[in-house]
Order: sequence, then structure tokens, then C-alpha cells
Amino acid sequence: MLCATLARLLYCRPNFPIAVSQSLNPQATGYSVRYRSNFLPKHRFAMRTAYFKQLPGEEQCQISFHLLLDQYKIDKVFNFNRSLTEQIDSSLDRIRANVEKEFQKKNKRKKVKKSVDNAASAGTEQAADVVPVVVSLGTTEQKLTNMTIADVLAKFDAGEFPNAQLTVLDTNFQISYNSPEVHAVKLPTSMLADFYVYPSRLELHFATRESSTYCWSRGQMPASGDVQKIQWEQVSTDLTYMVQKSDVGYHLKFSCTPKDAVGRTGPTMEIIASQPVQAGPGLCPFEVRHLFTQQKLKDGQFRVVSYNLLAELYSDSDYSRTVLFSYTPQYALEMDYRKQLFIKEILGYKGDIVCLQEVDSKIFSLDLVPIFHHKNLTGHYKAKRNVAEGLATFYDVNKFELVEKDGVIISEIVQRYPEVWNIIRDKKPLVERVENRSSALQLTLLRSKHDARKHLLVANTHLYFSPDADHVRLLQIGFSMLYVREQYERIRQQYNLQESDLALLFCGDFNSVPECGIYKLMTERFVGPDFIDWQSNKEEAVENVSLSQPFKMASACGCPEFTNYTIGFTECIDYIFYQTDVLNVNDVIPMPSKEELSMYEAIPSPVFPSDHVALVANMEWAK
Repeated sequence: MLCATLARLLYCRPNFPIAVSQSLNPQATGYSVRYRSNFLPKHRFAMRTAYFKQLPGEEQCQISFHLLLDQYKIDKVFNFNRSLTEQIDSSLDRIRANVEKEFQKKNKRKKVKKSVDNAASAGTEQAADVVPVVVSLGTTEQKLTNMTIADVLAKFDAGEFPNAQLTVLDTNFQISYNSPEVHAVKLPTSMLADFYVYPSRLELHFATRESSTYCWSRGQMPASGDVQKIQWEQVSTDLTYMVQKSDVGYHLKFSCTPKDAVGRTGPTMEIIASQPVQAGPGLCPFEVRHLFTQQKLKDGQFRVVSYNLLAELYSDSDYSRTVLFSYTPQYALEMDYRKQLFIKEILGYKGDIVCLQEVDSKIFSLDLVPIFHHKNLTGHYKAKRNVAEGLATFYDVNKFELVEKDGVIISEIVQRYPEVWNIIRDKKPLVERVENRSSALQLTLLRSKHDARKHLLVANTHLYFSPDADHVRLLQIGFSMLYVREQYERIRQQYNLQESDLALLFCGDFNSVPECGIYKLMTERFVGPDFIDWQSNKEEAVENVSLSQPFKMASACGCPEFTNYTIGFTECIDYIFYQTDVLNVNDVIPMPSKEELSMYEAIPSPVFPSDHVALVANMEWAK
């Protein structure tokens, strides 16, 4: 019963602040939720609040209020969804009918005394069901009647009835129209000491995250399992909290008071984690790498991070658990566990440009965006076609300002470049395979805040993987570089930039080892028609195609022994390519050792959140 109640509270997303008193079973998987309302103490004449809410684009108005009448045994939250075109009188009749129904249910076999309207009849009794229920809306001077709900809301919005009240029986409710509220919230199922915790879901209506206030508290569950008896101790007032070792064994409680930009405040919401804080996995190898990135780089320099996060789509399946990553403990494949690791890892590099691949769309919006925002990182997302994962590029707003952002599906731009397309278009098996790929290319144009002349064109991609697809990947990078060159030349002309003021940076998971054509094209600028990659699939073999690109490029991190380390595959397939005549590499953050990667046979593991290793390089402008 408790779990069902909590599930309704979480997933039905109540539009009204509800006071919930429940005991939490420490073994349960649900959450204890409490909405702390701003109600006055229980009293039949207390002024309460009726909430009217109408979201933009919706054709309904939600009306909610908490009717508390001790003398009639009524303590109930009423929620109504009414069409904007409905007459307000009809809505009030519906409210009255529902209140009468509750009144009759609670007082079915009870008697109540008559009001003292007729002193001579005092002491006589009448059935509770004849007590009149009066419902009205307006002020003492004017009632709102003979108009639609839309008209009523328009008057609220214009401030015409600042003292309007909803009256039910003898209880007056002050009207609150579109007040700030916490619409939905959820905490992660896993909380580890020495890692960040934050709501995995936080939806606000008529409020902003920046204006709202937060609180994290910790408390130990008593032996009785009664959550109301937990003694809470405040530990943080930020949206995110770095869980401490001393929190192990404690439950965490998160509170949010929603506020808007003009200072209006809504009811405070509280949610308690269903499981206590657990000990972390110990020292992770990426924390050793953090010893080299303890400080942000000075102005004029910037740190670049490129990282494939391993999307949940590929880690959460029977095949991944039993075959692909059979060596990984199941808990270490859970996203709620892994995201704690890769968020701490990425933030610990203190990067200025962060290019990510295999980013789940929900992880981008619900996890990366809110927590990175508090570390001065903002970014944008490009989803693959028909797949719930894609590319994300973030940048430090103190180092760079965004000039342009762009994202394309590579297979959707191939016909723009007849110099390659016209050669392959008649080869049906090849064309079908190329056009069916969902690989994306993301571009971000940044201007340095240290030197406004300096611009970075940051490309980010994740090319197609298949053992017999070297030719497809080579075509993908060929078309990508044609598109990059086109945008590069447009940008130079549009912003009147010198060659030394615009640098190309190309990051990603290229699914290509250094011996393949992609590395050759990026570093040597040319791949001829006889290169072996064109023949990786005989039925789709590419003939008479040469690729070239004009930029002097090199791999910032060189060619590590491996950037992907699994039982079945250990190779270097990730790169940070940079334009050598405009940028310099000052330092490369050391890669983890083979011993560290094989600590649990391979990665992902309890101390490595992905099957890839992050690349990190410190760079600066050459001139």
C-alpha cells in the first residue's frame, strides 16, 4: 500500500501541495514524499489557498484546494481539471457536487446539530446530508459569474481581482494563480559517498532553478522504520551535494522551495531517498588523473575533454549483461551508478571544452545540463536519427561565448557534395548502407573571452561501428570534412577572420584505429582510391574515390595503446584532432595504465563508468 501511494505521488505528478505522513520501509524502492504547504493551523475559519493553474498551450485549468473541516470529519484534497471554455458557474457546481459527496460519505450515519439560526429549535437534529454546501468565487463586493474559465483567468492575470476568494461552505480560500510549484521530482536509487548527488528529475512550473532554494539534510532511520521520527541535520543548501564519507548509512532528504524571478514563492517540497548512502568504490583511476587537473587553466589556454559515456541503450540489455560486458558486476552497469562516476570524472578534469558521445537524451537534460550549469559549463545536444542517444558539446562560459551551434545527420548531407556522391550513388548496396546510418556531426563556434579575435570551430562526432565498415566510416569522415570546410570558409568570410584567428578542433569516437584511412586523412590530408579501407566489404567496395581536406591536423593525445578496453576489443579509436598551425598542445593528461584498466578484467567496471577512456589535453593559441 505504501509503495502504491508513493508511486501515485511521484508519477501522477500532483499539481497541489499535499501533506503526506507515511512510514518508510528501508527495503522499499519507492520514496517518501512530503509537500510542506503554507497552510495556517487547522481552524474552520482559517484562510487557506486555492490553486488555479493553466500551462501555456493547454486547454484546461487545474483547480486544487485542501478542504479541512474537523467538525464534519473532512480532510481532503480536491483536484479538478476543467476546460477553459466551460462556464465558471458549471465548474463551481461540479466542485459543490464533489464536496457534497464527500460530506455525505463522511457523515453517513452521524447527526449534526442545526445551526443557531432558529434558537427555538436548538437541540433538534437533522441529517448531515441536508446541510447546504455553498460554493462561490469572487470578492465580498463582486462574484465571478456568467463567464468562461478563460475569462476568469484573464482577470486573474490582469490583476483585476487581487483579493478574490473561493468559498466552500464556511471556508475561504485565497486564490493563487500560476504560483511556483514543484511539478515532479525524483532522486537516484544509488547514492555513493565522495560523489555528487542531485535530483535525477526536477520539474518546476512557474519557477526557475536559479531563483528557487534548496536544502539537503541527513538523518538515520530509527529502528521503528518511522520516517517521521528521523532527526534531520542540514548538510547543504545547493542543488547538488558532494556526499561525504560520514553520510554512509544515513538517509538523505532533498527540499526545494520553488520561486520565480520576481520573488513569488510556492510550497516547499521534500523527498527522502529510499535507500541510505552507500560507501563508494574507493579510489578510482580517474581520480589519479585529477591530480594533473587540480586547477583551471589560465586565460589564453584551454583544456579539452573528449569522452564516450556508453549510453544506457547499450549497457542495459540482456546481451550487454551476459555477453558484451559479462565481466562487469550488474550494479556497475546501472546508469544511476555509472552517472555518479562519469559526472565526477568529467568535472574533475576542469575542462573548458567537453565533447561527449553516446549521451542519452535524458541524461543530457536531467543530469548533465543542471549539474554542469553550476560549474559554469553550458552546452547543446544533437541526437542521432531514431536513437535516444547522441552528441553533447559543453564549454566554460567564463572562457568562451557561443557564436553559433549546428548539428547534422551525416547521411542527410551526402548529396550536397557531388564530387563524392556522384561517384558512389549508383552502387545500391553501398548507398543503402551509408544512407541508413544515423551518425551525427555537431559543430560549435566559440569566441574567446580572453581575446575576441580568436575563434574555435569545435566539431564532435561518433562514427558508425561495424567490423566490415572501414569504407563507410571513411566516407562519413569524408563528407563530414567537406561540411566542416564549407562552414569554416563561410565563418571566415562572415566574421571577417584571419586564418590565425579561426582554429578547427575535431573530437570524437571515430571507431577507427591509427592504421586506418580516417587517421591518414586527418593527419596527412589525403586518402587515395587504392587505400585498403575502400575494400573492407567486397559487395560494397568503393571505387575511384579520393578524399582530401585542407587543414593541417594532428592528434593532440597522439595514439595511446588503447582508448577502448573490453574483453573482446582493446584499441585506440578516440581522438582530439587539432589544427597545428593555429593551436599548440601544452600537455596531455596521462592515460590510465593497463593494470588499472584490467583491475576488474576490463571496463566498464565499478571504478570505470564507460568502456572508453576520456582524452584530456591542455592547449593554447599558437599566435
